[in-house]
Amino acid sequence: MGCQLLPMLPPLLLLLLLLGTPGLQGQGQEPVEEPPEAESPSEEDGVLVLSQHNLGRALQEHRALLVEFYAPWCSHCQALAPEYSKAAALLAAESAAVTLAKVDASAEPELTEEFGVTEYPTLKFFRDGNRTHPEEYTGPREAEGIAEWLRRRVGASARRLEDEESARALIDAQDVVVIGFFQDLQDEDVATFLDLARDALDLTFGLTDSPQLFEKFGLTEDTVVLFKKFDEGRADFPVDMQLGLDLGDLSRFLVTHSMHLVTDFNSQTSPKIFAAKILNHLLLFVNETLAAHRELRAGFAEAAPPFRGKVLFVVVDVAADNGHVLQYFGLKADEAPTLRLINMETNKKHAPAAGEPITAASVTAFCEAVLHGQVQPYLLSQEVPLDWDQRPVKTLVGKNFEQVVYDEAKSVFVKFYAPWCSHCKEMAPAWEALAEKYRDREDIVIAELDATSNELEGLTVHGFPTLMYFPAGPGRKMIEYKSNRDVETFSKFLDNGGELPPEEPAAPSPEPPANATVEPKEEL
Repeated sequence: MGCQLLPMLPPLLLLLLLLGTPGLQGQGQEPVEEPPEAESPSEEDGVLVLSQHNLGRALQEHRALLVEFYAPWCSHCQALAPEYSKAAALLAAESAAVTLAKVDASAEPELTEEFGVTEYPTLKFFRDGNRTHPEEYTGPREAEGIAEWLRRRVGASARRLEDEESARALIDAQDVVVIGFFQDLQDEDVATFLDLARDALDLTFGLTDSPQLFEKFGLTEDTVVLFKKFDEGRADFPVDMQLGLDLGDLSRFLVTHSMHLVTDFNSQTSPKIFAAKILNHLLLFVNETLAAHRELRAGFAEAAPPFRGKVLFVVVDVAADNGHVLQYFGLKADEAPTLRLINMETNKKHAPAAGEPITAASVTAFCEAVLHGQVQPYLLSQEVPLDWDQRPVKTLVGKNFEQVVYDEAKSVFVKFYAPWCSHCKEMAPAWEALAEKYRDREDIVIAELDATSNELEGLTVHGFPTLMYFPAGPGRKMIEYKSNRDVETFSKFLDNGGELPPEEPAAPSPEPPANATVEPKEEL
């Protein structure tokens, strides 16, 4: 997530804004051009520096242009800057026909409005001088990933294979290779295949219409084949001759079959695990320094094949740097070996019966039971602190949440936070001051809950901090607070029964106030 510039707009309002913005009405409109005297862009660390005055000239001079809209104060932009420059250097060394550029959008309000920039950094890819319809950059934020995303847009996304030698060379060069076998390379299914190849940056793609290769690999119909140097070695995705190649189905197939049946959790594999779009993850927690724990992997792996595509099997080494995973599941290292199954959509966690041995049969039975709704999920909760109600800000955990929040005699304002969240830390003094202000009010409670260590039935927190108001009275009502995070605004909200009063008309001001936007939340 980037640094937000504006609150997210409703889809209809955003559409109206875009339709009414100069330069965004349609493909038939002439691109905006700067006057001939526009200066040539300067350069910093291999990246062009653009502005309202020279963007048009840059678009005319560079057929492929990736532009980063940034703000100097944005931490996400600062983290991206060195990777962006490295990507520019990589492409320059290859003489690739693409240029990287940047715009200080905080100093260019006209460009910010024209291109609908609502957070920093925003990256847009321009082709052939087309200013009206740039492609949104959705790729990685590290140098090689940026470079590869661009390579696949200005060059071929799949290598053309003419004979067995070229096919074998491609297959042998990588752990995972995807080859599309199509009898007619002009077929629209080929375009679908190449569209997917353009964005699947972690896979290498090939393409062929060679009858020799069809015969060599035992194919008679159009098929996408994934070759891999692990597990079963090969997986085929036949093209439906009636319906054609479905992009979504093929994407899910490739993600599912490009992963090992059993994946070790670490910093390199975690992005792919979370991007796998397999909702159920089964985790085996073991201590890899112990031989008895390592022996459990065999039974775990034996149970995996029937669940491919339905359950992702993952091994977590409690002796490695995986404390955050243990904390998320409410586990301690000495509780290994053990299993946990989580649904990534609902965040519901399931545990096997205590003392159950970990074998292929027990793992299979546990998975089947969870998938058929026969195992109740569990919720994390810390123990209730003895002094939970002694400070102005009351401490809530899973075990006392219902009792405190749904007391019909009191209105309760709760901050759901994460201990590591910088936004939560920034607003902590205001929350303490608010609690101090209302500490003598019997009918109002100011509280906080560590949402990384406590879970609640029917209430899922998606970002930090999340502020929820639970008004007094029956009905278990809940109102999310989304305005400014200062004591004055909090107080107006509380004193007005859970909603902000209408604002009084303000005198015209030449500039908007510096705090006109709501601070962003940090994602989970």
